[in-house]
Amino acid sequence: MPETSQALQTWLNDLADRIIAGDLLSRSQAIALAEQINTQDEIMLLCEAADRVRQACCGNVVDLCSIINVKSGNCSENCSFCSQSAHHPGENSPVYGLKSSEEIIAQAKAAEAAGAKRFCLVSQGRGPKYSSPKSGEFEQILETVKRIQAETQIKPCCALGEVTPEQAKALAEAGVTRYNHNLEASENFYPQIVSSHSWGDRVETVKNLKAAGIQACTGGILGMGETWEDRIDLALALRELEVESVPLNLLNPREGTPLGDRPKLDPYEALKAIAIFRLILPKQILRYAGGREAVMGELQSLGLKSGINAMLIGHYLTTLGQSPEQDRAMLESLGLVGGEVLQSPVTSHQSPVL
Repeated sequence: MPETSQALQTWLNDLADRIIAGDLLSRSQAIALAEQINTQDEIMLLCEAADRVRQACCGNVVDLCSIINVKSGNCSENCSFCSQSAHHPGENSPVYGLKSSEEIIAQAKAAEAAGAKRFCLVSQGRGPKYSSPKSGEFEQILETVKRIQAETQIKPCCALGEVTPEQAKALAEAGVTRYNHNLEASENFYPQIVSSHSWGDRVETVKNLKAAGIQACTGGILGMGETWEDRIDLALALRELEVESVPLNLLNPREGTPLGDRPKLDPYEALKAIAIFRLILPKQILRYAGGREAVMGELQSLGLKSGINAMLIGHYLTTLGQSPEQDRAMLESLGLVGGEVLQSPVTSHQSPVL
């Protein structure tokens, strides 16, 4: 560990330079960063290095998207963080069936007016892979996707759970170019938060989507009790899968869920995690997702100077977000531009590991 702040800055600048040049951060280097950088001053130096990588590899455009909960509550899965589970329904978590195309399209138009470039249709449940063929819900969503394309300029995305290769192909044919399916946590930690399906099930769906030509919007949740090694292993798994967009959710504990009593992450710990994710994933879209307002508070703008280059704007699945006007003002104050980051395929095996 460098013994002075100047030595630390030199070490971090060297790491950043090598990553910008095409090298990949190794697991041992990432663990060294997590173990050896702890004070607020050290964390801010780490964030400065990550911000340099973000600027060099991604530029100053911040990718803006919005989501809609098209079907909520009474979910068959037992994800410990989620208030929509039938196993532990959270306080005041809404329960309703699939929304009509008209309601979804109206919200897509509102999201477009607020500045979002993508609009994600999110549904509870394990996924269309397990749905009854007679339900017709998957087909209804495909038709809604086609209507969004016809009636707006916003790009429709989906987050419907597990899909088969055939369903992934149908989504691509309908016009879905990006699909959200989070790994949530490392393979090692995952069984501690979900037992109704496996980490491998999540990976299989990501592979099905990518094989169909759909970009993977795949990330996780920080603050569930995972170790730094778990966080790093999640980031490395995302790099190995060559996902294009990485949502980083910061756990905002929901009353009534198994994780409802967990303390919120310290915002500087969140910044440290964001920075390490950026150094491991230099070219990916790294997205502020759920919990940024609740966890980061007045420090949330620092995330955009620590490696973040994308945000969900508007409301989340079961909690409220700050207004798009506040988000735009925050971006402007930082010299950043809200828009769409056009992501090309990410390849993880081009360069040597540090």
